[in-house]
Amino acid sequence: MEKEIIKFTDVSIGYNRKTIAQNISLSIYQNDFIGLVGPNGAGKTTFLKTLLGSIKPLSGSILKDDLRFGYVPQRDVVQPLLPYTVFDVVMMGRYSLMPTFSSPKEIDIDKVLSSLEKVGIYDLKNLQYNSLSGGQRQRTLIARALAIEPDILILDEPTNGMDTPSHYGLLELISELHENQNLTILLVSHLLTDVANYVKKIILIEKNFFQFGGIDEILSEENLMKAYSSTFSVTKLNDEFVIRLKQRN
Repeated sequence: MEKEIIKFTDVSIGYNRKTIAQNISLSIYQNDFIGLVGPNGAGKTTFLKTLLGSIKPLSGSILKDDLRFGYVPQRDVVQPLLPYTVFDVVMMGRYSLMPTFSSPKEIDIDKVLSSLEKVGIYDLKNLQYNSLSGGQRQRTLIARALAIEPDILILDEPTNGMDTPSHYGLLELISELHENQNLTILLVSHLLTDVANYVKKIILIEKNFFQFGGIDEILSEENLMKAYSSTFSVTKLNDEFVIRLKQRN
C-alpha cells in the first residue's frame, strides 16, 4: 500500500464565502496518477488553488505531508518571456530553492540538465524559449517544474492548442514520468477520452456534485450526465475508452 500524502475531509471550496464545490473527501497516495475533469466553471481551478495553498478552504480540513509541488500552468497564460533560453527558463524552477541573491551551483545546473533530458529537449537548451513550438514550450515548462524535484506534479490543461502528434506525444511523456520517476501526478483536462486512457483515478467535479474513484466507476454515462447536463456515450474499443457527446435530435 502506497503512503497517503494528502487527505481532504468534508472540504468546501470557493471565494469570498461563495461556495463552488462542497463535501469533498478524498485521499491521494504516493505514486497516484489522477485526472481532474468537469465542465467550465465547475471548480477545477479553485480546487487546484486550494490544494496548492493559494486559497484556504471555506470549511473542512486538508492534511498534507511536507510536500513539494511542481505546478505547470496552462501554456497560454504564461506571458511571452524576455529573450531567455530554454536552460534559463528551467533554471527559474530552481530559484525557489536557493537563498535570496545567490547564484546557481553545480547541483542546480545538474538538476536543470537532468530535467531537460527527462522531457526530451536537452538538445534545445540553448535555443530561445520564444522561438519554440507549442509542444516544445510545454515540455520546457514541465522541465521547469521537474527541476525542483517535486513530490507531486500538477498539470493544468497541458495539451491545449496542440497538433495531434504533439498532443499524444505529451500525454505519453506524462505517463512515462509517472511510471519511470515514481511521480504522483494530477492532470487537469477537459478532454475526457484522453484522461480516461492515461490516468488511474478520476476526480469529477461540478457544483453540488463531486466524485472520486476508479475510471470505470466515475466516468459512467449517468455521472457525466449529472456533471455536464449533456448525454454522453461511454464505450471501450480495443481496451481503450471512447467518450462522445451524443447529438440531440
